[in-house]
Amino acid sequence: MADEKRASKIMTEPLPRILDEIEDSIRAANDAAKDARKAAEEARKAGEKAASEAARVAAEAIGRVEQIANNALQLAELVQLAVMEGTTAAQKRLIQEKESDSQDKKRVPR
Repeated sequence: MADEKRASKIMTEPLPRILDEIEDSIRAANDAAKDARKAAEEARKAGEKAASEAARVAAEAIGRVEQIANNALQLAELVQLAVMEGTTAAQKRLIQEKESDSQDKKRVPR
């Protein structure tokens, strides 16, 4: 039935009107294609911008993490030095106490 209606339109409409409708349809399709290309380009640019921004934010976060890690490493090294100094001081004190006890024992008559 659609073919009959179409056939009847072709037979009843003047050719210039049919050609105008075809031309209008072609223009509309061309405009739609332009709009689609423009939207695709805008989407591509937005995607690139988002990726760039994400990379920038990630780089900043990595920088902060690296700084925190460096600070933690420096603190760990300071703690290690403090422990070593404390251990050395404690060893010296024990040695001095042992020597003092040894000397005290030598002084006490038996």
